[in-house]
Amino acid sequence: MPHELDLILTLTGGLTAALALGFITQRMRLSPIVGYLLAGILVGPFTPGFVADKPLADQLAEIGVILLMFGVGLQFHVRELLAVRKVAVPGALIQIAVATALGVLVGRAAGWTWAASVVFGIAISVASTVVLTRVLSDSHVLHTPAGHLAVGWLVLEDVFTVLVLVLLPGLVGGGDGGATGIALSVGLALLKLAGLVAFTFIVGQRVIPTLLGYVAKTGSRELFTLTVLVVALGVAVGSAKLFGSSMALGAFLGGLVVGQSDFSSRAASEALPMRDAFAVLFFVSVGMLLDPAQLAASWPAAVATLAVVLIGKPLAALAVVLLLRRPMQTAFAVALSLAQIGEFSFILAALGRQLGVMPDEAAQVLVIASIVSITLNPLLFSARGRFARWTSALFLRRQPAAGAGSAEGEAAPADDRAHRTVVVGYGPVGRTLTRLLRENGIEPTVVELNLDTVKELQVQGIRAIYGDATQREILERAGVGAADSLLFTSAGAPGNGVIEQAKGVNPKLFVLARAFYLREVSVLQKAGADVVVTGEAEVAFSMTERLLVRLGATAEQVERERERVRSELFRLPA
Repeated sequence: MPHELDLILTLTGGLTAALALGFITQRMRLSPIVGYLLAGILVGPFTPGFVADKPLADQLAEIGVILLMFGVGLQFHVRELLAVRKVAVPGALIQIAVATALGVLVGRAAGWTWAASVVFGIAISVASTVVLTRVLSDSHVLHTPAGHLAVGWLVLEDVFTVLVLVLLPGLVGGGDGGATGIALSVGLALLKLAGLVAFTFIVGQRVIPTLLGYVAKTGSRELFTLTVLVVALGVAVGSAKLFGSSMALGAFLGGLVVGQSDFSSRAASEALPMRDAFAVLFFVSVGMLLDPAQLAASWPAAVATLAVVLIGKPLAALAVVLLLRRPMQTAFAVALSLAQIGEFSFILAALGRQLGVMPDEAAQVLVIASIVSITLNPLLFSARGRFARWTSALFLRRQPAAGAGSAEGEAAPADDRAHRTVVVGYGPVGRTLTRLLRENGIEPTVVELNLDTVKELQVQGIRAIYGDATQREILERAGVGAADSLLFTSAGAPGNGVIEQAKGVNPKLFVLARAFYLREVSVLQKAGADVVVTGEAEVAFSMTERLLVRLGATAEQVERERERVRSELFRLPA
């Protein structure tokens, strides 16, 4: 009973503090991650008041790590990475090398061992996926070339970190045997990694999508969500028990398999909110490491670390992007979006502490650097245009238009941006509208909850997303953020929920919606629909027209009566 009470108190206290401080930081236009880290400090053992159970919080945070890694694998898209590989691959590798080297200098100056300094340097070389996508999305840069480059860059950082997580135990554990021991440990780790990857992709690609498809046909949202959770945790635990690998790597590979299937969008929208809840506990557990009393002793290392994160990393990224002849605006957008550290830094640091490599002071410095860099990152990113103009004025006087001509606002040719349309639902109405769009040179994206229909559309060359359009992640995957219009044609989904989510992603979106009854018109308009077509009204218009034509009315009389019917119908109480 005491253990159960401790668990409930830790959950309640940690989540309540995270909710309160996350809400405050959100209202201050800061990342909620800052609030979660502060919540961990508040409920930690080094501050007065309520103290959460740290071991229990760490166990719950482990689930958060597994789901975070599963989400990274789920959202890993090889095609998007290949599109920016010429810049992202050399850029990420060079930036990681520079930041790691600077981090090693900080660690050695602080008196840490070489192993601790290297792990610390790698930890501060990678940025937060959560923070980066949030900053890009809030600044409307996510769906631009600069945004795609930044995301591809970060994906490579994530993959690099996954490899470090796999190899680090071998590198550290084999140290007693000298170079031979290290080589054997690393070789064994790589062999296990190859076996795990082969098993996951050979067996997993057959079993996991089949299982998800079978469950999806039941129509139960709860069962589907539970299945995705079982897959994430099951593959993670299986990788640890059967291959001696990290659970984080297993979760990443499980997400990769699901992400390559037709269920990727639905899994992201319906199951990964659980990831967010447990990820909150992960950040809270990290915040609990900070001892404010040690700030006086560790502030020189913290200041030096912040200099690496806020100046060293961005300058390295900026130099690489400019050397590869990308526009000034793009270079600053990519560089400043990486000026922060987050979840992967803490995952790597946690492994370092488990292996006895990372000292407590390094963990303290990471927490401080994360809080400050995440807080400042949106402010730095919002100034990217000014930085680009100042730099152009200083160094590019002969080509003043080169840096400005390819700003994020000119991310795509006009024809490419003009009429991107998302069609929700592919019943008779959606099918007709999709045909009309394609006949007029517009390739729509269809969002549909019938998996067989989605597969049919994909065979026909029509972009189709499987998932529930009331989920924001599904609409973002469909490209609502960069779309010109949304056509809601579904007969089953709640239209107001879809429209509110779509308008939240893209307030300028034109929405044409379908409704069965007149009483639904005001609800859809309140949600943000620009035009609502109702079944009742159209039936009344059609029957009125046919009756008047039969009675011999002229075209002018028919149109006048249609307007009269329209005014009468839309004056009816809802």
